Amino acid sequence: MGHTDPRGGADGCLQHHDSPRGLAMQFTALYVCGTSRLPPERVPVAEVGNVTSRRTTMSNPKARPRRLAVAAGAAALLMITGCSGGGAGPQAEAPEFTGEYTGPEVTLSYWNGFTGGDGPFMQQMVDEFNAEHDNITVESNTMQWADFYQRLPAAVTAGEGPDVGVMHLDQLATMAARNVILPLDDLADGLELTEDDFTEEVWDAAIYNEQRYGIPLDVHSLAMYYNTDHFAAAGITEAPTDEASFADALAKLKAAGYEQPFWMPSLWPAHLMDLSLLWQFGGEPYSLDAPEATFDSEAGVQGLTWMRSMVDEGYSPSDVAADSQYVAFKNGETSITWDGIWQINDLSDSGIPFAAAPIPTIGDEPAVWANSHHFFLPRQDDENTLAAAQVFIAWMSEHSGDWAGSGLIPARLSVRDSGVLDGTVQQTIAEQIDNMRFLPLIPGIGSVQVETLEIAVSSGVLGKQTPEEALSSAANEAAELMEENEAAFGG
Repeated sequence: MGHTDPRGGADGCLQHHDSPRGLAMQFTALYVCGTSRLPPERVPVAEVGNVTSRRTTMSNPKARPRRLAVAAGAAALLMITGCSGGGAGPQAEAPEFTGEYTGPEVTLSYWNGFTGGDGPFMQQMVDEFNAEHDNITVESNTMQWADFYQRLPAAVTAGEGPDVGVMHLDQLATMAARNVILPLDDLADGLELTEDDFTEEVWDAAIYNEQRYGIPLDVHSLAMYYNTDHFAAAGITEAPTDEASFADALAKLKAAGYEQPFWMPSLWPAHLMDLSLLWQFGGEPYSLDAPEATFDSEAGVQGLTWMRSMVDEGYSPSDVAADSQYVAFKNGETSITWDGIWQINDLSDSGIPFAAAPIPTIGDEPAVWANSHHFFLPRQDDENTLAAAQVFIAWMSEHSGDWAGSGLIPARLSVRDSGVLDGTVQQTIAEQIDNMRFLPLIPGIGSVQVETLEIAVSSGVLGKQTPEEALSSAANEAAELMEENEAAFGG
């Protein structure tokens, strides 16, 4: 999502109400109150990436008719928002990017969701840009990510949207399919950005229907945090790197008196852990060739089985509520937790003795879930604001080293190699950037996950179903949702 956490958010949404967990609660409330208030997150309109599980309709016999009704309403909304080429008036043609803006003074509305601990770092960058550009003033409009994704399509259609913005990578395909945002291939060429300055995963992940819709700002992944005092007391001198060393560390911690050293959540960020393990065991969550979910493969079952084993082996309580594993770690009650690098600043401020390392390779190959913030340009009809917005994106990309202070990792290799990460907590995580994996750019994929995979992971971790049963049922439901999305979005 973004991510975000009550304490240090992944995507910069560190406030509890703006965490993916908080987003899920907000979306649940909207859903229960009726479809008239249903945000365009549900199939097949827009969605909030990385939101956590909410009560769904997977096993409800009345769910199918309701879901189809929602889908029908969403399809109508697609027509309203111009997914078939409509929009708010004529679309201005983006001028050729020259590296500077020489037009009249303009004020750019910049939408973002950095409401947490990363917010001050972003605002500092905006202030520096404004100080260097006499004829461009950027005004930040910062809101919770749930509100951001709900408001953006209608605002753009009404001609009241931002002039420039930043969103999560897994939202680009949905917004592109809805004709909310513009292709940025020419801007990328003008900035002389190439795949040589990014990892292949990050660079290719912003391409939908053979066009680029985002300029990468950062990447942010899961990491393993461990209490250094606990490790010292247990005689552990190095961070575990694979299944054997991780199991050995847990056994030593338990022997040292830390009875449940690794709490396994059933909610956020459980599905991100599951995706990481799925990739480690050689699987993929979704097919790019057909509307099909493949997270119920043998690799998926292996990953979820391992997650449940942490409970069966006594290393975790049996029912860990949302956020409880992080709070327990932050309070020194547990020794290890897997969470996003957006927690770094919050943990540093807490005073707890900790270190961070890449999550261990439990499967056959190193891999970890990740997401990325990308700058985008919405549909608009003013050539001057388009030209100025391009200059703003270019400047932010070139100065993305300053963004490292937020705890996240600059997307550009040239920036990372400049030394901006030297001595930072996330430095060791950044060294594993080639192992980061991203969800495919499939319209509606975020809502598909909320209603299927997240529920299956929760059921498997809690022991309500076997991993095979939970994942198989969820994959079938996901395929139906993806088929509906494909029909609504035109494939």
